[in-house]
Amino acid sequence: MRKIQGLFHSFFHSEKSGGILLIFCTLISILLTNSTLGNAYSEYWNMDIKGHTLTQWINDGIMTVFFLLIGLELEREVYAGELSTWKKASLPAISALGGVLVPALIFFLFNQNTDTTSGTGIPMATDIAFAIGILSLLGDRVPFSLKIFLTALAVIDDLLAIIVIAVFYTEQIHYLSLSAALLCFFILLVCNRKKVENSLIYLVGGILMWFFMFHSGIHPTISGVLLAFALPFGDGSEKNISHRWQSKLHYPVAFFILPLFALANTCVVFNGYWMEDLNSPLSIGIIVGLVAGKPIGITLFALLSIALGICGLPSDLKLKHILGAGFLGGIGFTMSIFITLLAFDSVIWIESAKIAIILASLISGLAGSIFLYFVLDGKR
Repeated sequence: MRKIQGLFHSFFHSEKSGGILLIFCTLISILLTNSTLGNAYSEYWNMDIKGHTLTQWINDGIMTVFFLLIGLELEREVYAGELSTWKKASLPAISALGGVLVPALIFFLFNQNTDTTSGTGIPMATDIAFAIGILSLLGDRVPFSLKIFLTALAVIDDLLAIIVIAVFYTEQIHYLSLSAALLCFFILLVCNRKKVENSLIYLVGGILMWFFMFHSGIHPTISGVLLAFALPFGDGSEKNISHRWQSKLHYPVAFFILPLFALANTCVVFNGYWMEDLNSPLSIGIIVGLVAGKPIGITLFALLSIALGICGLPSDLKLKHILGAGFLGGIGFTMSIFITLLAFDSVIWIESAKIAIILASLISGLAGSIFLYFVLDGKR
């Protein structure tokens, strides 16, 4: 258990500093895009490499490593962490479900009978790096159970978002390539079952699975999650391959992959009409969904599950803490932008959605940090 807690602290602290770096990279990208260097900066990320832009290679390729880490974190939580029993998992799981359904419903209500209904998945997810990074700024006043709750909530949120991506954002499936990808996954599962601990086998198998998934029509980053669950977890010790990969991926993801994603995907031009675009159903659905839908959905589902006796609050948590975590859950950023790129082909809609996501994440982060600042007890 001590090793598991140590791994959690490593994850938490890497996300803390990584979240701050993510904010910095976002600001730099927006400033450069709206400066005299804007055209050159945007053209750099749109340069052609083997028939795809640099941004596409980042989103379809490098981000697979981010999803691999998410999968490894989820695997650890399922086998030996806060999701290992229903009693532990019920509160963040049910709360996460509310944090997905309510924002999606709000977006749909604003965008029904329009061409932007495909963006319903945009306000569903929570950005782990940003949410934990902001929570960590409150220091020792934050109860450990609240850190665990928000981390588990964000992980489950992302899992649900991954399922949404796989099911609803796949236009055409090439079954031969998909079968090849699933065959790779099956072979890796057999290696897991046979307790094969050779990292090279899983690395080569994961690359092949990504290649076939890339040509299947399903977003290739899904292969990262599948690879995570194909890795042997064993007893969760430091010698285990799953633990080794997870510990090695924390810092590259936090300090390279996510900042690179932010730089490439926040080339947003704030032209003279951007404030008018905030009145569109697309922007309103995203902002209301993230800023209001997230805290309402998370808190409401948590309250109902407690009232029905399905789960209980940890001794050091109160409903006001859950509400504060709900506000931080409205920081959609990485996953929300990711789903935006899958949902729309129109550059105008993508730009409008990105601006709405950035503003909603900013409002949610400020609301969550200010609210928790006043409701948390003194230094622990």
